[in-house]
Amino acid sequence: MNVYDVLIERGYFADATHPEKIRDYLAKPGAIFYIGFDPTADSLHIGHLTQMMVMAHMQKAGHIPIALMGGGTGQIGDPSGRSDMRQLMTQATIDHNIAKFKEQMARLIDFSDDKAIMANNADWLMNINYIEFLRDIGVHFSVNKMLATDIYKNRLGDGLTYFEFSYILLQSYDFLELYRRYDCRLQMGGQDQWANIISGVDLVRRVEQEEVYGMTFQLLQNSAGEKMGKTAKGALWLDADKLSPFEFYQYFRNIEDASVINTMKILTFMSLDEIAKYENLEGQEINQAKEVLAYEVTKVVHGEEEAKAAQKQARQLFSGGGRSDDMPTFELTTDEAYNTPILDLLNNNKIVPSKSEGRRLIKQGGIYLNDVSITDPNGNLNENHFENNEAIIRRGKKNFFRFVLK
Repeated sequence: MNVYDVLIERGYFADATHPEKIRDYLAKPGAIFYIGFDPTADSLHIGHLTQMMVMAHMQKAGHIPIALMGGGTGQIGDPSGRSDMRQLMTQATIDHNIAKFKEQMARLIDFSDDKAIMANNADWLMNINYIEFLRDIGVHFSVNKMLATDIYKNRLGDGLTYFEFSYILLQSYDFLELYRRYDCRLQMGGQDQWANIISGVDLVRRVEQEEVYGMTFQLLQNSAGEKMGKTAKGALWLDADKLSPFEFYQYFRNIEDASVINTMKILTFMSLDEIAKYENLEGQEINQAKEVLAYEVTKVVHGEEEAKAAQKQARQLFSGGGRSDDMPTFELTTDEAYNTPILDLLNNNKIVPSKSEGRRLIKQGGIYLNDVSITDPNGNLNENHFENNEAIIRRGKKNFFRFVLK
């Protein structure tokens, strides 16, 4: 089956500049395409996983992905969907983030023997001659058309710097460079990248008189149309140090019923026939599908061993009233345990993302110590809280942690 049809069947497809021509382009192995990633954090998140899954499906069909790192554009940051300007990053930070991205992408994408390419737009953007760029590239862009796009229109009232305004020129220029360097003829990205993508397609046509294509895919959303992927710690990170495999697993184990099947199609490699077995489950039976989803997505991101451990821990917590040998465990000295406010212990061990968030959760009755709601954020633990040298912390309904005395 043509991978173009696979992407449609699995629910990725949103829009395309030349649907039939793209389908023909993908009919034979060897098509070169790219997806851009701006390294604005030191980990990819669940939104990026959709893009990586598309790359993996395309590579399995024999095509060649280019993962374009925004070492240049990342110093500006895409203004799409933002109400403020991104903080500027140092080159060292960008390089570090790119290294982390490559490590995480390698779990899904095979970069060996030129089966995939890791490119960095800093290679051509950092030494641009400004006047030549405006003369050769800027001349092809209409300010009126740019201001009419949602990227910029939604920011005009809040203030938009020329610094950010130039982003669409630079991203379009990326497509031109990748066409010239690799004969890349297809750019792919999230639906929110449509304006950037069609600008790149148009630029290649104007400069090179060649036809290239653009294709977008659906953003991962819940049934209310909101972006999925927010946890108590912020974004649903793919880095185990920023979000443990167990917490990652639990996110999908507790996903809303209406999102289970679509998420299976987009974030797992389960066959559509296998997924179809879960489509008509309702009530308590849908939990079986959620457990399968959580396991499969965790396996994709963290590997089979971590997925099995997370599944085992979740089952132990369910059957054991909140206790599991595999739950995240933090060792404390007696002095630390008894003389540090509970809020500081929660924050220091990243059980809550910040003191303010921890204080809010405690105020709302969302943090429990040995299944008793904590009411005083400045209170201390004592020997009565530790049974067999351990105390169990619960955040919300199903996130468990353990303090153990050394």
